[in-house]
Formats: sequence, structure tokens, C-alpha cells
Amino acid sequence: MACGNSLAKDVNELKAMVKAQNKRIDKLIKHIKEGCEAKEEKQLESTMCNLNPYLECLNPDILYHLSLSSDTTDFQKVFGDVRFVCMGGTATRMHKFAHFIMKEIGLKMNTSVQLKNLAEEAHRYALYKVGPVLCASHGIGGPSISIVLHELIKLMHHAKCQNPIFIRMGTCGGIGVEPGTVIVTSEALDGQLRPVYEVVVHTIPELRPTKLDADLANELKSMSDPCNDDFDVVLGKTLCANDFYEGQSRLDSAFCGYTPEKKMAFLQHISAAGVVNIEMESAPFAAITSQACIRAAVICVAILNRLDGDQVILSKLSIRIGTQGHKF
Repeated sequence: MACGNSLAKDVNELKAMVKAQNKRIDKLIKHIKEGCEAKEEKQLESTMCNLNPYLECLNPDILYHLSLSSDTTDFQKVFGDVRFVCMGGTATRMHKFAHFIMKEIGLKMNTSVQLKNLAEEAHRYALYKVGPVLCASHGIGGPSISIVLHELIKLMHHAKCQNPIFIRMGTCGGIGVEPGTVIVTSEALDGQLRPVYEVVVHTIPELRPTKLDADLANELKSMSDPCNDDFDVVLGKTLCANDFYEGQSRLDSAFCGYTPEKKMAFLQHISAAGVVNIEMESAPFAAITSQACIRAAVICVAILNRLDGDQVILSKLSIRIGTQGHKF
């Protein structure tokens, strides 16, 4: 009988131990689950504004001129961390700029690996991603830059990028400034000195404001170091012409219906209106980025002073700008 009582006591103690152990195991499992379960991430939304309402109906959305598609590329995974989109005219220039950015942000790449042009298969534009910086070529003139801007903005939208900054970098003809001067655009004007970009939709012209971010422009200008830089940095208006020759009142075009005196009067007129340089992309760039609520800026290097002449001579300065770029 004593043996039976002892056995019952042992069984009860064993049950109590197992029960206590189960409680500890349950607590441990709960702790592991709470610690290992991925916390539900906040769903990001696109920060682009005023976009096409039919974009959400496109499945897939094909960015034809960049050879990218939403069904073959996870845009958010690949491009979701982009914070800066830097644009320039030529593929070669942007390839060099991408390597420059790699060095500046300390991003190292195996010497056996080459920086990939993500738009190579389209044979139109160049697109390089270096960490949070996207480097894209835009070609020459309004139609070319507008096409790639539409697709880059859609890319940023699908990738749910958070407030990316767009910067166009290029060369230009200066008005009353020395070659090598860096010009930060305060306002982009069309060929009639209007702060608008004209888009003809269904035969009807629409005038879209060419608004750039003033704070960003001032911030970029403030980055210059007058004591150590070997170039000047100025802030001023940019005239965006529709072509390289007659629209910029050159005397070296295939056709010319004006005199040297009229050319000089035109340049002096736009200079008096605050224009510091002439190029061919700032108006569409400013209008399209502004429409999407994107902070944007235009920075150009003057390769000649148009008051002194028209032809671009491959001087040491222009070669240095074209191959190495300004360090600004």
C-alpha cells in the first residue's frame, strides 16, 4: 500500500513536471514565433502625381524604348531604392558618369564585371543603375527626352520610388558667359520666351508650365567652391530651342534667312530678358517632371559664348567636358 502511494505520488509529480515543461515550451514557441515572424512592412505608394489613370489597367506595362516590362522585371525590387535620376544626352557620357558615381559613393565592383546597360536591347537609350542613382541618356531635343521621361516616370511609379529627384546635365551655348561656366537653370523658356512647353494633343496645343524646383537649384549652386573651383557657377534662365541651328539663330546652318545683325540683336534681346544659355531639352524636362510632382533641376556647361561665335570647336575645354565631365 505504501508502495502504491509512493508510485501515485511519483506519477503526480511527473504530471506536474510535464505540465510545467509544456507551459515553458508553449512560452518558448510563442517567443520564437513573435521574434521570427517578419513584421508586416508598410505598403509603399507611388509618390508620382497626375499620372495616367489607365496605367493600372496595363498588365504588363511595356517600356518599349527601354526594353523593360513589368511582367519580366520586378520593378519595385530592382528600382525601388532609386533616389536620384541623372540624365544626359549621350550613352557614352552617362556610362562615364555612372562610373564616376560608383567612385563617389564608394561602390566597388569586381573588375571582371562590367556595368550593365539595362536598356541595351532597345538600342535607343542607355540606362545604368548605381546604388540609389539611375543614370539615363536622353538623346537630342524635346521629342527624344520626352519619350524617355514618360517611361522613366512610369518606371518610378511602378517601383514605388519615394520622391526621387531628377537632374538633367548637359552642354549648352552660353550667353555672355565664358566657356566652362556651369549654369543652373532658374527657369526654362521656350523659343518665344514663354515659361511653357507646348504639346499638341488631338490637334489642339496645350501649354504646360516649365516649373523647376527653386530650392534645389539654389542648393546645387551653393555646392560650388569659388576659391577652389576652376569654373564659375551662375543661376539664370535657359532658352530651350526646337533645333540646334535656326532656332538658336546660328549663322552656320544649311539655311539662314536672317543677317548677322539680326542674330546679334536676338542674342542681346534674350540676354536682357535674363537668359544665360540656350539648349534643347530644358522645357520638356521641366514641364514633364513638374506635372508628375517631381523635384527637378537642370545643370549645363557652356562650351562657347554665343556672343563670340556659333561653331563649336573641339578645344581642350570641350574635349575635357565631353570625356571627363565637370566635377561640380
